[in-house]
Amino acid sequence: MKKIAVFGKPGSGKSILSKRLALATGVALYPLDSILYESNGSLVDRQVYEDKHESILTSEHWLIDGFGPIESFYRRLHMADTLVYIDLPYFVSYWLVTKRCLKGLVVRPEGWPEGSSVLKGTLESYRVLTQCPRFWNDGFVSKLEGMSVVKSLYVIRSVSELNRFVEQHVESV
Repeated sequence: MKKIAVFGKPGSGKSILSKRLALATGVALYPLDSILYESNGSLVDRQVYEDKHESILTSEHWLIDGFGPIESFYRRLHMADTLVYIDLPYFVSYWLVTKRCLKGLVVRPEGWPEGSSVLKGTLESYRVLTQCPRFWNDGFVSKLEGMSVVKSLYVIRSVSELNRFVEQHVESV
């Protein structure tokens, strides 16, 4: 695991898993939200994002969690040696987004851009979740399986698998 892409629907636990994975492997973590957004929550200039993303992809080790613009997402999948797709059931993703929002009323969620609204982000996550079946589907999984000929693919389908992933798939450091 040297170039790792962690991805899935909103509220699927990508950030938490990525932090654990980075700690266990020693691979530098680049949360996509920190590349896509300014500290005040506004989007960075697209070219600034593309340059930063490409710079990370051409480095020797990286772990990027998130989705982002579709072209850069597929480029990331192509460049990665390890793909971690968190494919939790929709009702679980909706619950985790809701839980993050409720907790965010008291404490800003970890990794959340400093100036951005948790409520606005939650509503956007719900909107994205309604559109996810068009993308995160059996056809997408088939594409990933085709890629797994030359890279490691892990598909996580439950919270218990998510919670055990690092201890089961990363050798002790």
